[in-house]
Amino acid sequence: MDALDRNKLLANIIVWVALAAMPYWLPAIGGYTELGTRVVILGLAAMSLNFLLGYTGVLSFGHAAYFGLGAYGAGLMLRYLYPSTGLAIIFGVLIGTFAAAIIGPMIIRLRGVYFAMVTIAFGQVFYFIAFRWHSVTGGDDGLTGWGRLPIDLGFTTLDIQGNSRLFYFFVLAIFAVAVAVMAWVLRSPFGHTLIAIRENERRARFLGIPIDRHIWISWTISCAFVSLAGALYALLNNFVDPRALYWTQSGDFVIMAVLGGMRSFWGPLIGAAIFVVLQDYLSSQTENWMSFVGLFFVLIVLFFPRGVLGALKRKATS
Repeated sequence: MDALDRNKLLANIIVWVALAAMPYWLPAIGGYTELGTRVVILGLAAMSLNFLLGYTGVLSFGHAAYFGLGAYGAGLMLRYLYPSTGLAIIFGVLIGTFAAAIIGPMIIRLRGVYFAMVTIAFGQVFYFIAFRWHSVTGGDDGLTGWGRLPIDLGFTTLDIQGNSRLFYFFVLAIFAVAVAVMAWVLRSPFGHTLIAIRENERRARFLGIPIDRHIWISWTISCAFVSLAGALYALLNNFVDPRALYWTQSGDFVIMAVLGGMRSFWGPLIGAAIFVVLQDYLSSQTENWMSFVGLFFVLIVLFFPRGVLGALKRKATS
């Protein structure tokens, strides 16, 4: 094992130990368990975007649409169809993934700002559907009258309804599975092909790689993960409203990915932790909290263009 592999292994150990112990050390520094749960969920959402942006080189400002569809799917299942937390998560993921798979072929030939603008347009379509369809979605008031339920495993019952710490570990377990799948895909030949497309799309096309098909698959996988994050976010809040679908939520995901480091696996998780903690603290101090987050983001982009994790890696190797 060379030095690079040892550093990667050490980084993975540090991340997982910090996540596993978060409900215990976070309150000691003034935080609370639900804040840690929000970090993990939004970290998954940012990592999902980074799967498309950082590893495929395609910028989307429409991921909030599938985050919101996952959230609404979970809420609608619990509110109208069947009271099962597990089925709610699965239904939310299926709704978001199906929508992404249908929309994908219509946008995969676009690049750059054109792709980003079209993803915003489709996202706003879903936003206005949720906003206007008051009889089903609750409109601007949001979807209420439901909540996450305990999970019966047969031999025991997980009381994620009333135990916030247990719900955190439930979310962390799902996060671990999702991250493992994401890492496996990125290390596969398909993942290496995505990186080749990111580095030089024209050369990859000359090599006979079906660019549009790979981008469509990457887009769909990315939206599946962000739909999962949306379903978990709805269960965290026991509530969902159209703001989960709004394009500014996509902007938050982009900020998280850039803050932490786009081309690193754990960078978006670190960016999400920074963003969520800053948001939670500053919003309790001032109504103009987003101005301070924006200023912090500008400083990071100017002085650490590779993000916080990129800067740490550069310092470690120098």
